[in-house]
Amino acid sequence: MIKILKYTEYIYLVIAIISIYELTQFWNVDRQRSYLFIFFAAVSLGMFFFRRRYRKRFEKRREEENS
Repeated sequence: MIKILKYTEYIYLVIAIISIYELTQFWNVDRQRSYLFIFFAAVSLGMFFFRRRYRKRFEKRREEENS
């Protein structure tokens, strides 16, 4: 279960990196599309940090229950 949570964190990080790359590619060509990629990058980074914090809490609670 915890490995799945760890992988989903990094999926969000990959989405953020791809969004930032696309943002730089479309910045001078299509501003509306660039704003969409800014939104995707911000949401993905937020979800990455949220999921990481949630997983660490889950691990800590699991360790406390086992001890």
